[in-house]
Amino acid sequence: MSKAITLTSSLSHCASWRDYLAMCKGKVVLMLVLTAWVGLALAPDTGRSWMLQLFSLLGIGLLSAAAAVINHIVDREIDSKMARTRHRPVAVGKVSEGRGFAFAAVIGGIGFVALVGAANWLTALLTLLALVGYAVVYTLFLKRATPQNIVIGGLAGAMPPLLGWVSETGQLAAAPWLLVMIIFAWTPPHFWALAIAREADYRRANIPMLPVTHGIDFCKTCVLGYTILLALVCVLPYLIGMSGLFYLLAASALNLMFIAYAWRLKREPQHQSAMRVFKFSILHLMLLFVALFIDKWVFYVA
Repeated sequence: MSKAITLTSSLSHCASWRDYLAMCKGKVVLMLVLTAWVGLALAPDTGRSWMLQLFSLLGIGLLSAAAAVINHIVDREIDSKMARTRHRPVAVGKVSEGRGFAFAAVIGGIGFVALVGAANWLTALLTLLALVGYAVVYTLFLKRATPQNIVIGGLAGAMPPLLGWVSETGQLAAAPWLLVMIIFAWTPPHFWALAIAREADYRRANIPMLPVTHGIDFCKTCVLGYTILLALVCVLPYLIGMSGLFYLLAASALNLMFIAYAWRLKREPQHQSAMRVFKFSILHLMLLFVALFIDKWVFYVA
């Protein structure tokens, strides 16, 4: 035991800036910031400078990164049992729990201050609430308690468009909640596809993901069902006049492709295509929100 402690302590001193950066889940945070940026861009123009908007997005990104760091710490034992995550810095002992929490506190604190100064208190508090929802409610409780963990906990990850909107306007509104609904409906097929591909990992780590508790075939059906639900939800911004024809056409094409991927996954006796569904889902969300932005600032504004 003393040797293990000594080894962990030694490794924690060997951590580089790359290890801390890896804990931030940069690609995930960039996607969150993209959706927050689109929420900000779709909000009514209040005349805020681009510098204040930039610092608002930075604050959202830093608090999102802090949530990711806490996730690494809380999930360290689970991560060590899974092939996909066993080399994460906290799981292998390169970064100690104490140093990890300190890092999360610093970047989270900077992000919170940035939001208070560049945006408003409402945005800062909502972003902090989203951090708690993901890093504590989902990671610490839901992930270990129910196969519906992704569905319930997905709300925290769906918040950035609303945060971007509120950073610009200082108040809540109905329209940005539609963007939240899109990500909320997108999250289950996105994560369940990964869970199908990594079912053995989750089973070994004793995590009650849907393919572990209800079987892969049932999970495939749920993936297909949620992609159809997502396609319906994506029409709502057009129906209320929030977006125009360009967005509708782009969203329809993307959703038809998503449904086709999910249908192929459902029909295949094996589940090798699960990772293709997972990877396409990331591209789908990115292009969908880019289409929302282009629709307003290229077609609508012009």
